[in-house]
Amino acid sequence: MAFVITEPCQTEKAGECTTVCPVDCIVEGPDQFYIEPDICIDCGACKAVCPVDAIEEEYDLTPDQEVFLEKAEAFFAEES
Repeated sequence: MAFVITEPCQTEKAGECTTVCPVDCIVEGPDQFYIEPDICIDCGACKAVCPVDAIEEEYDLTPDQEVFLEKAEAFFAEES
């Protein structure tokens, strides 16, 4: 998974990221948006437009943000 949507999305949930994603890999969940890792092409367009800086590269996550990677994995496991 290249990008992970983190905590600021939970309070904002603006959605600009969905409009710029060239492969439509960003899905709205009940509490925030999630990036589908199997579809994402790692272009970074979503990160550039996020108004609340909620999108981070997986390898740049802080220990406190790791929970959002786990949430995304669980979200897409449930959808399968």
